[in-house]
Amino acid sequence: MEQITIKEVAKLCGVGVSTVSRAINNHPDINDATKQLVMETIRKYNYVPNNSARNLKRSDSHTVAVLIKGITNPFFSAMIQVFEREVSGRKYSFVLQHVEEFEDEVDVALRLEKEKRLKGIVFLGGLSSRTEQKLQQLTVPYVISTVDSDYGGETAMVAVDNERESKRMVEYLISCGHEKIALLASTKDDASIGMLRHSGYRAALEQGGRKYDEELVMWTEAAGKEIYSMENGYALTKKLLDSGKEFTCIYAISDSMAIGACKALFDAGKRVPEDYSVAGFDGLELAAYYEPSITTMRQPRREMAEASIGLLFDLIEEKEVERRRIFEAELVEGRSTKRLA
Repeated sequence: MEQITIKEVAKLCGVGVSTVSRAINNHPDINDATKQLVMETIRKYNYVPNNSARNLKRSDSHTVAVLIKGITNPFFSAMIQVFEREVSGRKYSFVLQHVEEFEDEVDVALRLEKEKRLKGIVFLGGLSSRTEQKLQQLTVPYVISTVDSDYGGETAMVAVDNERESKRMVEYLISCGHEKIALLASTKDDASIGMLRHSGYRAALEQGGRKYDEELVMWTEAAGKEIYSMENGYALTKKLLDSGKEFTCIYAISDSMAIGACKALFDAGKRVPEDYSVAGFDGLELAAYYEPSITTMRQPRREMAEASIGLLFDLIEEKEVERRRIFEAELVEGRSTKRLA
């Protein structure tokens, strides 16, 4: 039988919650008859108060949650399928929780942990600026998946090195002879994947002897916008074209944005790659079947998902394991880029 709440005890006794609390804590400010009624009701319905009840419920719970920021991003779809399969195979329940762009996923996790009595959490996408202090409020194991940053030695993480792999992409574009490479970027206050990929872009330009030009960086401005979407890629490319800045190549921080960029160029009467080269990041199937196919950095999504959920269950079972795993991305040359020299 489901554990009843203190509110239900109060209702059964015809008193307020505060009266039930006073009876439980043997407070002198309550008459003996009311106290006896409350205690008999508690015994009858097996009510276990406060932390003891929550701990009892959690010990019987077999539920893990995946918190996803950017649920419309097709990059995550294959990973979610792996999570569902692996969780179900272990006879656990699976909760998928969407986190809005403006929400703090740790706050959402703390709330969900109480509501669903979770055994573990996977953070999929989202911020990399979570403080250790805030993460330490979680009382269940968690894994940060697809976002790499320095959270401290005890934080479990599975990802590619986004800064390094972004740098590799821009180095490739430079090797193709591109001098003026525009970037379709996240928001300026992004502390997550977008920031890391921007850092890789800048590092490659500066180390390759190219000038970093802030005017060639198209930042996402609207709060709450789906940053990694085709719609945003289209809007940022249109803004770039309207600026009149010279460029030969667009590097978008996601494949979806790269596809949106191609559409904006086509609508402006331009050709890809004859007039402008376009590159992305992620390795979506859509990018491979798009025409022209998108040059991209392919992340091993399924392998990363399996590693993430496997690591979470290792932590739930209190195994001694390596808490960080960094995967390598694969540079895939599509038809959306061309060599200038």
